Amino acid sequence: MRKLWFAAIVAAVAVTPEAALACACGCTVFDVGTSSLLPSGPGGTLFAEYDLLDQTRNWSDASRAPGANNTDMRIRSNFYVVGGQYMFNSAWGVMAELPYTERSQVSTDSGSLEKTDHSSLGEVRLMGVYSGFSPDMSTGVVFGVKLPTGDHNFAGFDTDVEIGSGSTDIILGGYHSGQLDSTGNFVWYAQAMWQYEVATRDHYVPGSELNGAVGISYNDWSVGGVGVAPVLQMLVSNRGHDSGAAGDPDNTGYTRVLISPGVSFAIQDWKLYADVELPVWQHVTGNQLIAPAAFKFIVSHSF
Repeated sequence: MRKLWFAAIVAAVAVTPEAALACACGCTVFDVGTSSLLPSGPGGTLFAEYDLLDQTRNWSDASRAPGANNTDMRIRSNFYVVGGQYMFNSAWGVMAELPYTERSQVSTDSGSLEKTDHSSLGEVRLMGVYSGFSPDMSTGVVFGVKLPTGDHNFAGFDTDVEIGSGSTDIILGGYHSGQLDSTGNFVWYAQAMWQYEVATRDHYVPGSELNGAVGISYNDWSVGGVGVAPVLQMLVSNRGHDSGAAGDPDNTGYTRVLISPGVSFAIQDWKLYADVELPVWQHVTGNQLIAPAAFKFIVSHSF
């Protein structure tokens, strides 16, 4: 069970991007539910992550809508994140993430079809962890800040597509994990994370976001000395409308439910995690591009 507590707090590992998957047009601003990076106690973990999000379908309300209703035709994002976390003891720890994003947009904003590419540093996240509520570290809280380090003034993108939002946000969350059988082979966790802007720039106020996740995994398989753990998660995300003079409240904001099957491989101090996030229900305001799936890959080393 001690290995499960951190599954619920690695929220922005993506980062995401998810990870910071940070665009209002159907991305995930704050990732939850990542079931990798599971240290068993005091010590550190370094990680690298890659996420792919390819938004190709126009959506309005709770169903697919004609592509002609949206000037955005496609938004493809590659998210790269490096970071680390360190637990000083069984109660206190810290985590930092440095994202980089490559984004390509195809739109008709100018009246004709055009493609725009841009790459930039994303928005750094610094967080603290407290897991001292119980000896097994199964319950805890996460708190921190998202810094306005991402580019939010690129002329080729709308404000909700920019790699950065220009805002400073607070991050608050909680989590709990446990086991479903007496052997501890089946384990579960639940968490909720909230991100809220406390300082904004350039007349743009991104919508705040509340995300939750419930996951289950089976940890008693191995192949040739490599541990194999299948994971199944349900993710719920709600993002508010953007506001401010530069915002677009009529075409931002959404609620989504996703199913995310994944698998984790472990050998000694190394772990490899991969999953796919599949929407099962979503409701968006106005017209927004959504992705039929999102993909995540994480490699980590504990010390």
